[in-house]
Parts: sequence; structure tokens; C-alpha cells
Amino acid sequence: MRNLFTKLLGDKGERYAARYLKKQGFRIVARNHKNQFGEIDLIATDGNQVVFVEVKTRKSDKFGAPVEAVNAAKQRKLTQLAMAYLKKNKLLDRSARFDIVGIIWPEDAKKPTDVRHYRNAFDAVD
Repeated sequence: MRNLFTKLLGDKGERYAARYLKKQGFRIVARNHKNQFGEIDLIATDGNQVVFVEVKTRKSDKFGAPVEAVNAAKQRKLTQLAMAYLKKNKLLDRSARFDIVGIIWPEDAKKPTDVRHYRNAFDAVD
């Protein structure tokens, strides 16, 4: 189980990422969407495309870039989550993609020092 600080940092990063994406023209459809496979941080639309967004927030890049935390196992899980969402909402005919927003937000900083948005960061994985 994540400790409280890690959860608070993650929540803060997700809120920031949602605002960031809105400024880029995305429409946020859901935050922290849960289904039988787990949880998706953000679901958005970019034009007609459904975008599943994984947000990774870190205090520093000391242990690697935030995007590196989205490994093959996480990609498989996100693919399952996305497919279940698309089926349930009858959106299988819509184009969809996976984006990652990586955020570096030092402990004492009022705002992030680095925000990177990776569009179409990975393909759906079996």
C-alpha cells in the first residue's frame, strides 16, 4: 500500500495533469475511473479520440523518469481497463490511444518543475 505522502503527491499530480490537458484542448471525461481490472487515472477526449491517460508524479528523477514506471505489466493492465471501458460505454468503434503525463514535483515546490506529455505513448498490449 502506498504511503500517505505518495498518495497525496499522486492526487496532486493528477489534478495538475487534468488542468494541463484541458489547456491543450482535451475534455476530461473521468478521473480515477475504476472497474474490475483496477483504476485509470484520467479518461479524456482529444477531438473524436478517446484517450486513456496514466499520470506518474515523482519528487525527482533520481530513480528515473516518471514515464519509466509504466512498464509492460502496467501497459497490459491499462489495456484491460481501457477495453472494459470501451465495451461498457459502447465505444469500440471509436479511435483510442494511451498517453502518459510524467510530472516532477519537488516536495517543497508550489508547482511542478517538469511536465512531459507523451501522446500515444504505447500500443494496446495483450
